[in-house]
Amino acid sequence: MIEIESLSRKWKNFTLDNLSLKVESGEYFVILGPTGAGKTLFLELIAGFHSPDSGKIRIGGKEVTHLPPEKHDLAFVYQDYSLFPHMSVKKNIEFGMRMKKIRSQEKLLETAKDLRISHLLDRYPLTLSGGEQQRVALARALVTDPKILLLDEPLSALDPRTQESARELLSTIHKKDKLTVLHITHDQTEARIMADRIAIIMDGKLMQVGIPEEIFEKPVDSRVASFVGFENMLNGRVISVDRGVLRIEAGKINIEASGNLEVGSQVHAFLRPENIVLSKTSTQSSIRNSLHGTVIEVWMLGALVRVKVDCGALLSVLITRQSAEEMGILPGVMVYAQFKASSVHVLR
Repeated sequence: MIEIESLSRKWKNFTLDNLSLKVESGEYFVILGPTGAGKTLFLELIAGFHSPDSGKIRIGGKEVTHLPPEKHDLAFVYQDYSLFPHMSVKKNIEFGMRMKKIRSQEKLLETAKDLRISHLLDRYPLTLSGGEQQRVALARALVTDPKILLLDEPLSALDPRTQESARELLSTIHKKDKLTVLHITHDQTEARIMADRIAIIMDGKLMQVGIPEEIFEKPVDSRVASFVGFENMLNGRVISVDRGVLRIEAGKINIEASGNLEVGSQVHAFLRPENIVLSKTSTQSSIRNSLHGTVIEVWMLGALVRVKVDCGALLSVLITRQSAEEMGILPGVMVYAQFKASSVHVLR
């Protein structure tokens, strides 16, 4: 449905550099990246708000690279929803209809009902909650029956409870209307929940594309690994290989990890803090790694606790508050940091 070929655009001191990407018809595709990565500029190029310096954009097999926005046959919902404050909800939705020369009041009422805003039609945007404004902006976009819906950080202004209901609403719309959705966000939880596939963009470059499991469990390099939550990175050397298990010498410690690399390979070993278990004793189990160490720092994060442990290498560990209290986790306490070989992601 969307095909991007070698797309580049310089914008002030920033460059979107040689991006190529395909989004399938009916796919819920998420562009994920940190703030300032170029995500919105990328979306605006697809929408036709800017022309690229080089490259091509095809929608439904038709090249639209330098055509005006109305020729791209899509709808765009911005982060701030961009509603007209002097117009009622009904007039805001009708504005979208006028742009596409649609006059059916029946279509307007049907869309308002689907988005649960029928009771808001005579209200004005400034009297609405963030979630209500979002639904009005979606109604204005969807009333035109677009083939593609572009969403720019659509949930970022909402509180957690409203975000949850908004995610459900977007999923329902996507499935019901068989829309192709391109959704940009910096929120990794949002991307995991919503996406069929994800593309990571950092500093204007496309870093990785894949299903959520690939992105969050098998990042392609250290920058992506760090961004998606592999906070612990150990540099080392493979010293032995035995039936798919690598033994890695990383400074003062040795760890075991799943993989198939040659002895002598220099590697990065990545580990998520939530995949490490803390214990007062070294338990005998399927866990291949059990490192004895000292608690250095403890941070309370509501129901979770972040613990830094010195095991010969510094490890960041995330455990529940209940576990921390039961074990008496405080600076100076001796613990074992334990994790499975399969929890370690190894890159040459």
